[in-house]
Amino acid sequence: MARDNENPTDGLTGGFVQRVLFIIVAAFAAFLIFKLTGLWLLIFGAVVIATVLRALAEPLIKYTPLNDTWAVLSVLVAVLAFLALTISLFGLQIADQAHILSTQLPAAWAAVQAKLETLPIGAQIKDQIDQLGHQAGGVVSKLPLVAGNVLSSVANTFVALVAGVILAINPARYRDGVVFLLPDRHKDKMREAMNTAGGALRLWFIGQFISMVLVGTLTGIGLSIVGLPSAVTLGLLSGVAQFVPLVGPVAATAPGLLLGAMSGWQTVLWALIVYTGVSQLESNFITPMVQRRVADIPIVITLFAVIGFAGLMGPMGVLFAMPLTVIIYTLIRKLYTGADAREAHRKGLFLTAFLKRKKDK
Repeated sequence: MARDNENPTDGLTGGFVQRVLFIIVAAFAAFLIFKLTGLWLLIFGAVVIATVLRALAEPLIKYTPLNDTWAVLSVLVAVLAFLALTISLFGLQIADQAHILSTQLPAAWAAVQAKLETLPIGAQIKDQIDQLGHQAGGVVSKLPLVAGNVLSSVANTFVALVAGVILAINPARYRDGVVFLLPDRHKDKMREAMNTAGGALRLWFIGQFISMVLVGTLTGIGLSIVGLPSAVTLGLLSGVAQFVPLVGPVAATAPGLLLGAMSGWQTVLWALIVYTGVSQLESNFITPMVQRRVADIPIVITLFAVIGFAGLMGPMGVLFAMPLTVIIYTLIRKLYTGADAREAHRKGLFLTAFLKRKKDK
C-alpha cells in the first residue's frame, strides 16, 4: 500500500530534470546562434581585433612602464598612423593602378572570348561561360542593395573596433566572465583551454600576416618582371586574398591571367608560373616556417570549414572561417587531450584520446 501512495512526480526529480533542462537550454542556444548570426559575427570581429591589438601590446606591457590601457591605446594609435602613412605614400599609385585594372579587365575578357572563338571547342566553352554569366547576373542585380548597407557595415565595424579595444585592455576579465557560467569542476579546465585557444589564434594571426606580406610582395615583383600592368595592385590583391585559405589565392589569380591574355598566351603562361611558384613557395616553405608553432589544421577540415561557414554566415563567414576554425580546433584538442594544439598534433594524441574515451564509456 505504501508503494501506491507514492507521489507519481517523484521520478521527475534529480538527473532526469537536469537532462531535460540541459536539452531545452541547448536547443534555445542553437536557436539564438542561428537567429543572431550578425551579432555573433560582430562579437567575433571584436575578439579578432582584440587578439591583434593585445598581441602587439604585449611587448609594451612587458618591457615598458605602460599599463594595459595605455599600451593598447598606444598600439591602436600606431596602427592607425601606419595605415594613414601607407595610404599617403602608396594610396595614389594603388588607386591609379586599380582604376587601370578596372578598365582593362573588360577588354581582357573580350580578348579571351575572341580567342576562344578561334578554337575548335571554343564555342562550347563560350556558351558555358555565358550561362555562368547569366546566373551571376542575379548577384550583380543585388549590388545596389549591398551598397545601401555600407553605412550599416561602417557602423558595425566601428562598434567591433571599440569593443575590441575594450576586450584587449582586460581580456582576463571577460574570459573569467564566461568561465563563471560553468560548474566549478570545469572552470579551471575551460580557463586553460580558452587561454590556449587565444594563444593559438594570436600565433596564427602573426604567421598569417607575415605570409600575406611575403606572398603579396613576391607576386607583385614576379608579375612586374613578367611585364604585367598594375603589378602592384595585383600583388596587393594576392596578399589580401591569402587571408582566406584555398578560395582566396585561386580567385586572386583570375585578374592577372586575364590581363596576361591581352598580351598573348606566352604572357599568360609566365603569369601562371609566377602565381603557381609563389603558391608552392608559400605552402611548402613560408607557411610551415612562420606557423610552425601552430597546429597544422588538415586541408580537408579547412576546405569544409570555408564551405560550412560560408553557408551559415555568407561572405563574412568566408572571411572568419579560418580564425573560427583555429579556435574550435584548438579547444577540441585541448579539452579532449589536455595538451595544446601543436603538442597534440605532434604526438597524435587527439584521435587516440577520443577513441579511448569512447571505449571507457
